[in-house]
Amino acid sequence: MNNQKRREIFTRWRDANPEPTTELDYTTPFELLIAVILSAQATDKGVNKATARLFPVANTPEAILALGLEGLKTHIRTIGLYNAKAENILKTCRILVEQHGGQVPRERAALEALPGVGRKTANVILNTAFGEPTIAVDTHIFRVANRTGLAPGKTPLAVEQRLLKVVPAEFRRDAHHWLILHGRYTCLARSPRCGICLIADLCDYKDKTP
Repeated sequence: MNNQKRREIFTRWRDANPEPTTELDYTTPFELLIAVILSAQATDKGVNKATARLFPVANTPEAILALGLEGLKTHIRTIGLYNAKAENILKTCRILVEQHGGQVPRERAALEALPGVGRKTANVILNTAFGEPTIAVDTHIFRVANRTGLAPGKTPLAVEQRLLKVVPAEFRRDAHHWLILHGRYTCLARSPRCGICLIADLCDYKDKTP
């Protein structure tokens, strides 16, 4: 795929959705951080149901620490792996209070040092909460980047690095959201919806569906 096609792909996505954002419900960087930690191997819809119970009760590191482990679990037990996630969230809240004044740091290294936060989660926070032009590669973005030919790579990190090289700078801040929404609703894993795809004529996928 050449750069002209890539620019046209992102131009179409921007025209269709000028201000894309996450489907996780949040109002502060801390709420987003907790939602993203909870979202591992869970749907955004399921996370939103859990945080709708949790955030009115506790939406700061101090308030979640005050809940304690069992108290936190009662609010998130509908989420997969909630035991491990609850422990990580409490550890993260403690670090935020003790090392960052209760605030979510804007630096990648500081974010990745938080329990339950890896490179992908750090990228989501940097991009969605702070507007940094980072691209968090999840299974949807990995699939779209490889299937379309937009940014092929054998690992999520390889795809991320490739995307950062080939996505035109004007689209980089929102690229993460356009890619994930495309993978979630159009370029599906088992049966891509090529017949309604906005970029079907630009995509390199050879086995397009009707």
